Amino acid sequence: MDDSEVLVSSDQKMEDASTVNPIPPSSDDSGESDSESEDEAESNHQIETLESELSANPYNYDAYVQYIKLLRKTANLEKLREAREAMSAMFPLSPSLWLEWARDEASLASSDNVPEIVKLYERGLSDYQSVSLWCDYLNFLREFDPSVNTPDGISKIRSLFERAIPAAGFHVTQGNRIWEGYREFEQGILDTIDKADLEERNKQIQRIRSIFHRHLSVPLKDLSSTLITYKAWELEQGTDLDIGSDDLSKVSPQVAVANKKAQQMYSERANLEENISKKDLSDTEKFQHFMSYIKFEQTSGDPTRVQAIYERAVAEFPVSSDLWIDYTSYLDKTLKVGKAITHAYSRATRSCPWTGDLWTRYLLALERGSASENDIYAVFEKSLQCTFSSFEEYLELYLTRVDGLRRRMISTSMVETLDYSLIRETFQQASDYLTPQMQNTDSLVRLHAYWANLELNIGKDLAGARGVWDSFLKKSGGMLAAWQAYIDMEVRLGHVKEARSIYRRCYTRKFDGTGSEDICHGWLRFEREHGALEDFDHAVQKVTPRLEELQLIRLQQESAPVKPSAGVKEHNPQKSTREKRKAGPNVEEESSAKRQKSKGQKMNDEEAEGKTATVPNKKSKSETEKAADSKREESEGAKPVKPKIFTDECTAFLSNLSAKAQEEDIRKFFSDVGGVASIRILHDKGTGKPRGLAYVDFVDDEHLAAAISKNRKMLLGKKISIARSNPKKGKKDFARRGNEGSGNSKDASQVSDKAKEPLGGETEGEKRGDEVEVRGKNTFAIPRTVKALGFTTPKPIADETPKSNDEFRNMFLKK
Repeated sequence: MDDSEVLVSSDQKMEDASTVNPIPPSSDDSGESDSESEDEAESNHQIETLESELSANPYNYDAYVQYIKLLRKTANLEKLREAREAMSAMFPLSPSLWLEWARDEASLASSDNVPEIVKLYERGLSDYQSVSLWCDYLNFLREFDPSVNTPDGISKIRSLFERAIPAAGFHVTQGNRIWEGYREFEQGILDTIDKADLEERNKQIQRIRSIFHRHLSVPLKDLSSTLITYKAWELEQGTDLDIGSDDLSKVSPQVAVANKKAQQMYSERANLEENISKKDLSDTEKFQHFMSYIKFEQTSGDPTRVQAIYERAVAEFPVSSDLWIDYTSYLDKTLKVGKAITHAYSRATRSCPWTGDLWTRYLLALERGSASENDIYAVFEKSLQCTFSSFEEYLELYLTRVDGLRRRMISTSMVETLDYSLIRETFQQASDYLTPQMQNTDSLVRLHAYWANLELNIGKDLAGARGVWDSFLKKSGGMLAAWQAYIDMEVRLGHVKEARSIYRRCYTRKFDGTGSEDICHGWLRFEREHGALEDFDHAVQKVTPRLEELQLIRLQQESAPVKPSAGVKEHNPQKSTREKRKAGPNVEEESSAKRQKSKGQKMNDEEAEGKTATVPNKKSKSETEKAADSKREESEGAKPVKPKIFTDECTAFLSNLSAKAQEEDIRKFFSDVGGVASIRILHDKGTGKPRGLAYVDFVDDEHLAAAISKNRKMLLGKKISIARSNPKKGKKDFARRGNEGSGNSKDASQVSDKAKEPLGGETEGEKRGDEVEVRGKNTFAIPRTVKALGFTTPKPIADETPKSNDEFRNMFLKK
């Protein structure tokens, strides 16, 4: 069999190769011209649509595949090349796509563009090791390379076959194609040697025999057929062998042993090969079978075979980040350093660019391989252009980059000279990018602590280290850990005055949890260990009032009443509905809210009679309720009455909140401000869904002002609005507009402060339940239960008797 026939016949078996003609010929049949025009118009329309999709989203893998398919159909060679190059720049192409591309270019090949097509095959093999692509590559060179029959050309082909054997020759089911092609290539050379040149012929015969021996020692499918072929070949060379026997002792005892072992190894792997070759498997099942196969090969201990099965797995599952991490970790353990490792990482990051762990490992592999600073920096910059699932992955990349720079700067074996400014620039870039995204996190404190440490130890710049902390605290001053780390740095350096100065700056700040107390106690402990008596006394003088203030605030926060959630009605567990019906009209049955409403409706009657503000015909509490109240007081115990310090003057009103916002989210949002006393998120009474509104109480006006300064900041993806809550002002404005509409020149809401003083800041009308005043040109009389906008109840006349409904009706009829 001719050697070219072997490779060509192998190509016909390629399962992953495209069967579409490279550039379809045009038809001259006039009868099909109309249908072809319609097809061409439809294809052009689809091409334009796909071009728009790829322009909007260049990472659409499926759109690229369809786009290339349509361009091949329309024979638009220039656009086809551009599309393939663009897709190759974005993704590693599958072996079938590379094979299709190479065949299209090979169909137009001439002696001038052979080097370009060779580069194309090499690019394809750098993505994935494919038996089919290797066979096609070798076949192309033997057919089109004019130097193939020269000594240099023969050496070139041999070196390619030797590269192909470890890459694809160990493929259990398809590896035979590489070995057979190699053997037939050498047989073709033997046939061209003059029979009279015995020395050269014997040398070539020995080369072919060596290929046979190597082939027979590899566990591949159909080894028995290979053995028969080998014996037939030896008979042609004059060796006495029994073709029907497996005995190879007459040829070489070592080959006989190796072949027996290879056949045994294949039998151990036959079941594993069958599992991964099944057609009806799901991706998950097939992946698990591959992983079982990989573990089996790792147990066997042959790194070449382990690498071969990994290559087959990543070709089947190119976007499995777990598989790539497993593969590269194995290479790190076994090969340690070398181009094979960095090349594997390069392919892994192109296949799964969204996995930060792969980029981090890639940087470490380059450093182990003593890569140049330019190469490492290029990979680092490329990694920052990717999108990861968390900002922690970006942080890990920055830290890995700094680690590498630090190690190489202090290494005595480094050829390159690196400047510390590279570390400072990396830290600055990391801080600028991550601080807005990871604000108030321990990871960010760790980054800046590392930075300040290197400024001291490598940069030898104390002012630079302090600048790192000062700059960070301007953005994250509410983090106790940042202040403590800054203080620890000064203490380690023996700078007592500077550490004391930092304590003075931060002991009055509001920190989360017990942070405010911790920083105060920390100052006292610092002065006890490092300061003089005068310094300790001064710290006590400063810290003691602060601790008392914090204790009072905490007590007040604990005593703040818990308000019932919206839509939940108050329920009196002491009385059932049946008991209320039996109690009769003389027993108080109304809730506190209803009693307040009744009080407002009947206030005029009570004041007209000169009585105190009690409801007519209303008796004191029933004996049942008194007993219940007494029992409740006994169960709760005597509780001290604590003043409520949170008023509307220290309340912020939040709007445009995300529906996902919870109380802990809002509290975390104001963590740098501190002083949050309570949070009330408003919900719709009908649906119970959040309305995007909330009230936040603060302990004092200082904290409220700091909170308002965060207006229009982002919370859970939305810019929230923060303003001071002033419900009384809103009521006054509302009442003023009502009076203006009624023609009353005097605004009923404009009550003098002097009039409010006897009632503790409330008007008399407010004390009586917000009753309204009957006044105005166009108002004759209104029922007492109706509250008109803008009116307040006038002071009643002592001898005025409330009018009945009949009296009101008579007054109206007289008019």
